Amino acid sequence: MGEHEPAGVRYEAVDQDYFDKRGLRRYAGVWSLWALGVGAVISGDFFGWNFGLAVGGFGGLLVATVIITVMYAGLCACIAEMSPALPHTGGAYSFGRSTMGPWGGFVTGLGENMEYVITPAVIVVGIGGYLGAVFETPDAFAPVWWFVAYVLFVGLNIVGVEMTFRFTVFITFVALAILAVFFVGAIPLFEWEHALNVPPDPGQSQWLPKGWLGVAHALPFAIWFFLAIEELPLAAEEAHDPKRDMPRGILLGLLTLIITAFATLFLNAGIAPGAAAVGASEEPLFLAFGTIFGEGLGSKALALFAVAGLIASFHGIIYAYGRNIYSLSRAGYFPRWLSVTHATRKTPHVALIGGAALGYAAALVIHYAGGGSSVGAVLINMAVFGAMISYVMQCVAFVILRRKHPHIERPFKSPLGVAGAVVALIIALGTLAFLFLNDDYRPGVIGAAIWYAAGLLWFGLYARKRMVLAPEEQFAIDAMRSAGPQKEG
Repeated sequence: MGEHEPAGVRYEAVDQDYFDKRGLRRYAGVWSLWALGVGAVISGDFFGWNFGLAVGGFGGLLVATVIITVMYAGLCACIAEMSPALPHTGGAYSFGRSTMGPWGGFVTGLGENMEYVITPAVIVVGIGGYLGAVFETPDAFAPVWWFVAYVLFVGLNIVGVEMTFRFTVFITFVALAILAVFFVGAIPLFEWEHALNVPPDPGQSQWLPKGWLGVAHALPFAIWFFLAIEELPLAAEEAHDPKRDMPRGILLGLLTLIITAFATLFLNAGIAPGAAAVGASEEPLFLAFGTIFGEGLGSKALALFAVAGLIASFHGIIYAYGRNIYSLSRAGYFPRWLSVTHATRKTPHVALIGGAALGYAAALVIHYAGGGSSVGAVLINMAVFGAMISYVMQCVAFVILRRKHPHIERPFKSPLGVAGAVVALIIALGTLAFLFLNDDYRPGVIGAAIWYAAGLLWFGLYARKRMVLAPEEQFAIDAMRSAGPQKEG
């Protein structure tokens, strides 16, 4: 074992040319980061959240959303502290690696990888649903819409980081403007009888038509209002001043999403045709525009604009999985060839294309073998499986960082402290367990668990013996050494 090798891990020497072929370019400021965080999530207000109405009713989803908001407040406060203290593109992986060694880094990074590869697949299903409704194409045509969307927006991400962030800012403001039009139009039409029209199960109430178990079933869909806001640390090596701008971008983004989440839940479920119909729809905002503006060309035009919200998130999370795959492969956790960046544009084009192929394949498999379940809902549960593992590990990393490395520079300190991290961790663990309760979506979650286990085998049997001292790795080893004699592995 060499000087830089923790127990159980072997690093292979690489020359400077290795890193020269894997360079990124700095561009993002605080508003670019805010737009990346909000844009990556905003599709949750256009599609996906509504499936929670079907499994929990309005009251069940509302309670679930309150719980999940608490979880994200704790998680984002942790990340806002850790990201400027550990400013690497690895994001969640670098947090886990710096505090729990290579296995901790990989367990965290693999969960985040699953989340970010599957999430665009969920969103592209929503894009296909809206475009299919507007242009009245048959369901069998949906995979074509998915393919076109992947080609266009993977291509846009490859063009360059400047174009990526400029488009992100633009499309995020468009999406928020569309939501504002919807909110203003829906407020006068809100009635409780629409929000509470999900038929209650025997012995249950209109408020909780599926009982408290419905709250548990609704948790993954409440997460869809916020999932991916935590991606911002992945932009650390492309931000001008991550120590100043990263905490601001994360917390401003979370505040924006809390406002839109509760407004969407109340106003989309609380106008005709009501929560029961909205909970079964692949394009819930299309239903709302039909109610507000009437059926016809006008509502279809607005629904077409509504696709902008889905595009904002699709584009933003393609960015995220590209940087996640890039950082993990640069350090040797994934095959190294995935981290090569474009010679002139300095974007991780190989990682972007590879992640798109995997996400599209997952959507096709669920589409053709889903057994009647909504493709989007199954994929949401798979993405949440990976996300919850990542969230648990990031909260653990925060606690360890506070206790074992109290003297590292912290440009921002979480006001919620260790208590906020522990509460977020408990909610994430509970949600992870609840994912296995719903019979309709359990096969997808089990498939995600098998996928995850295969990734762990890859690292344990092969990758950990062929690592590279990437910036995150060197930082973590130096931090461990300065903290005193500790065993890594």
